Amino acid sequence: MSDIYLYFKVLGVPAPQGSKRHVGRGILVESSKKVAPWREAVKWEAIKVHQGRPPLQGAIHVSVDFRVPAPKKLKAGQEPTTRTSGDIDKLLRSTFDAITDSGMIRDDSHIVAVTATKRFADDENPPQAVIGIGPYPS
Repeated sequence: MSDIYLYFKVLGVPAPQGSKRHVGRGILVESSKKVAPWREAVKWEAIKVHQGRPPLQGAIHVSVDFRVPAPKKLKAGQEPTTRTSGDIDKLLRSTFDAITDSGMIRDDSHIVAVTATKRFADDENPPQAVIGIGPYPS
């Protein structure tokens, strides 16, 4: 897409921002131990590509292509539609939170358009996310 002006790849297994569980005294913790490393990886790649510029302003479009690990026995034509591949909305949630943490955007409420795919990783495309972010055309 021609309007995307920041583009970066995050290697690693995309992790969904899951449910939180209550551990007492008003403290909530993330259910999945995989979320924190994923968010850190996305945050640091975003910081590298954004290079200390001010946060993007206005309406933002984000494009994400997630590559998730394939099952050991992958059938021809099989798509990542099982629980183990992660819900695409939860994958987006963890990724958007990390982009916000990077300072690239002030808040993920600025994201008004999303293009997202979730496919299996393969020999040429290991587990990762390829992310594009830019102004939403008015």
